[in-house]
Amino acid sequence: MSREAVIVDVVRTPVGRGKPGGLLSGIHPVDLLAGVLDTLVNRSDLDPALIDDVIGGCVSQIGEQSYNITRNAVLAAGFPEHVPGTTIDRQCGSSQQAATFAAQAVLAGQADIVIACGVESMSRVRLGSSAAGADPYGSRIRSRYPDGLVNQGVSAELIAAKWGFERDELDAYAARSHELAAAAQEAGSFASEVVPVPGIDSLTDETVRPGTSAESLGGLNAAFRTDDLAGRFPELDWRITPGNSSPLTDGASAALIMSAERADQLGLTPRARFRSFSVVGSDPLYMLTGVIPATEKVLARSGLTHDDIDAYEVNEAFASVPLAWLAETGADAAKLNPRGGAIALGHALGSSGTRLLTTLVNQLEATGGRYGLQTMCEGGGMANATIIERI
Repeated sequence: MSREAVIVDVVRTPVGRGKPGGLLSGIHPVDLLAGVLDTLVNRSDLDPALIDDVIGGCVSQIGEQSYNITRNAVLAAGFPEHVPGTTIDRQCGSSQQAATFAAQAVLAGQADIVIACGVESMSRVRLGSSAAGADPYGSRIRSRYPDGLVNQGVSAELIAAKWGFERDELDAYAARSHELAAAAQEAGSFASEVVPVPGIDSLTDETVRPGTSAESLGGLNAAFRTDDLAGRFPELDWRITPGNSSPLTDGASAALIMSAERADQLGLTPRARFRSFSVVGSDPLYMLTGVIPATEKVLARSGLTHDDIDAYEVNEAFASVPLAWLAETGADAAKLNPRGGAIALGHALGSSGTRLLTTLVNQLEATGGRYGLQTMCEGGGMANATIIERI
């Protein structure tokens, strides 16, 4: 009989603003991740000694997030010392890749129980600090791309220009994200997925701004324009602002993944199963467009079509990304990020993959949907996609 990899539970912290004074800025990232690991096993009354591995995502692996933060969080959570942990970096999709690796280990029969998780404290470990003062590329990449590479914000600008998205379209999409997230908060839709953080009273995502409108966002200035870049890209109107981008965020999330057989033996009820995975590379200049071929690839592998998918989670790194994805896939916009996306809910880099998975599982359960598709654009020109099926 073929093995199945199932999701028994998924949890996340509330998200905090990734700056000094933010909701979670006083929490060491090891402790932040340890908290969701501890809560995850307690919710299922699982003996952590049974866990075969813990795979975590984290992007800025320096300072407080260095030295294999996942292993440190495993120990901080009080798990037995024989439970291992490893930390991976596939940029923004790090914990989505962690979930894929965990499920693949289960499907291959190399593990029975694996936790996939992720963390990022952007208030305490500055974005880009892991490469500060260093050349992350080397001469051979620079020879391959003699015109130079760009940061993700400029890539988002290039996508907006290529697909012809005007500033008001980008701001309207960003306002939609806040509107949907605020409605989900008001309805208590996040109550089953957000878990307490010791020492923090709030369970509310700090980055959601009820009442945000396209008009209010319209007064913000472009975030990534410099004189040098304006000279290099004279075709750009510079439409990407802090308002139509995901904010810097702190957060952690985790998923308990195991074989269906092991779940049955332990008397646990799976919430979803993994159906298909894909990962692709894409043009590193237009680095955020990989979600388009990744979606095509994961659908082809699953034998499903867009008509079969009940909910999509497409990471809102910038508004131009889901808008380009919609334009190319022809997917139903009403099914896209129905509880809001990263523009409102934040993008705590290493945590975002399992955060999206958490929200997707809960959305399918709340609506009775069967299939959900999750995809993440990633730095350097990559993307992951995953299809899950509610049980």
